[in-house]
Amino acid sequence: MNTISKIEHWADAHHPQWIDFIRVILGLFILYKGILFISDTDALLAIMKSADLQFVNLGLAHFVAFAHLVGGILIAMGLVTRIAIAFQIPILLGAVLFVNSSQGFLSVSNNLEFGISLAVLILLLVFFIWGSGKFSVDNWMKKHPYG
Repeated sequence: MNTISKIEHWADAHHPQWIDFIRVILGLFILYKGILFISDTDALLAIMKSADLQFVNLGLAHFVAFAHLVGGILIAMGLVTRIAIAFQIPILLGAVLFVNSSQGFLSVSNNLEFGISLAVLILLLVFFIWGSGKFSVDNWMKKHPYG
């Protein structure tokens, strides 16, 4: 039994049901942020320009919006949750380290954005380890392999 299987078995055995509700809320929040990025790409590009990412701004903006839209839906449903989270973690690391640090970690105007970004990053890491849970499409597919 390899390490990943051991972690998955432990997580399935120690997975409280209420945490699935938090996973759904997290997925819907990420989906909401993706919708906000699409509806206001100028603000996203302004954030990225302040972070000195001049050459890849447009491509990165599209990747962030697409990853949030698709990843938010997948995380909320609990479908290929760890893969969807794996695409979200670099985005949130970038938000925490580059975007929020450009204004200073302790600036008053930035505390709420930094706190939300950090909380979402921590939740993503928790669900990356814990998995999707009992109320998810992943779990249903595991129990019903042929439909």
